[in-house]
Amino acid sequence: MRVCLASTSPARLMLLRQAGIEPVTRSPQVDEEAVVAAVEATKGRMLPPDEHVLLLARRKAADVVATLAQLEPDFDGIVIGGDSMFAFDGEVLGKPLEPAVATARWEDMRGGTGILHSGHSVYRVAPGQDAREAHAVAQAAVTFADDVTAAEIAAYVASGEPLHVAGAFTVDSLGGAFITRVEGDPSTVVGMSLSTLRRLVRELGVEWTDLWSRELVS
Repeated sequence: MRVCLASTSPARLMLLRQAGIEPVTRSPQVDEEAVVAAVEATKGRMLPPDEHVLLLARRKAADVVATLAQLEPDFDGIVIGGDSMFAFDGEVLGKPLEPAVATARWEDMRGGTGILHSGHSVYRVAPGQDAREAHAVAQAAVTFADDVTAAEIAAYVASGEPLHVAGAFTVDSLGGAFITRVEGDPSTVVGMSLSTLRRLVRELGVEWTDLWSRELVS
């Protein structure tokens, strides 16, 4: 059973590999800002985080499914799309990009708890059959240590790691030492909830273990 990850995220790729799955990766061609803006204009309101991440996860997966239909019509397997957002004190925090922004966020977040929202879209694709989709949103609450010092924040920001990740932190790398608790599936914070993916895959009639790579689990 082949697996295609509709993302070039190193964290999502690593997560699947750690779970015994070796996917091919394709970059979805989706203008995320335009997609969200169009839907918000239609609805006449801003999308809350759950709707936002699910919308983008579904559009990304659908785009790659359409690409596979053109370039690899014999593809037989699973396509996985995902999107994540972090909300803290009612504010959605994207990638800080700038050191000053990351520093300010960590000063605000220490001792507090935020929610990581992760959208998932899974397609079952087979030659000669209509693609079938299952989707869901997972959440995980992340609590930060209240004794993170200014020097630790400065060193973490200087490492560059928090600049290019939603919420300005990781749980599976340098930032993990500053997180005291995760409530929910921990893999949600990395980029995708493995337990949610397993449920969606099974809804589509595929056993999770059929996705395992022999090379990775042997």
